[in-house]
Amino acid sequence: MALVAETEEQLRQWLVDTAERDGAAVVHVAADEAGAAYAFSVGAWRRFGKPEVVVIGLPRDVAQAVVDTYVRRAAAGERFSPGSLYDGFLRDCPVTFERVAKQHYPEFLGSAFAVYQGGDFPALQLIVSAPGGAFPWQPDAPGGFAEYQPVLTESGAPERWTPGVDGP
Repeated sequence: MALVAETEEQLRQWLVDTAERDGAAVVHVAADEAGAAYAFSVGAWRRFGKPEVVVIGLPRDVAQAVVDTYVRRAAAGERFSPGSLYDGFLRDCPVTFERVAKQHYPEFLGSAFAVYQGGDFPALQLIVSAPGGAFPWQPDAPGGFAEYQPVLTESGAPERWTPGVDGP
């Protein structure tokens, strides 16, 4: 039991130290039979009062760069509104954001609980379009794209905007 507590404290300390140095720690989770790889920030809320961010389905180095870009822009004061399009994260692939439902926190943001007791922090999902601009919920999205990059809302679809009306 002491080993587990020590490991949890070591994780917490690494997350806090990395966030102090870099703005946020980036935690990577490898793909498995249940789903695609993903990465998320820990420290943006603590350091800058900005939501943590999670991105699903990108290669590790690309996910790192995308999360780092989010943290850098958030630290500079930029606000990211669900349903709005943003450039500058990936070449020729606009992104949008959606709020992550609390039910997804344990699976997709679990290590953040080492810093935020009880999961008391906001989180956004950065949703990447496919080359050509299609998002997972759009009919022209590549086959399997919606399963590869699930939307982490209660419904599994955008909830803060209506696709094609006031969002992508």
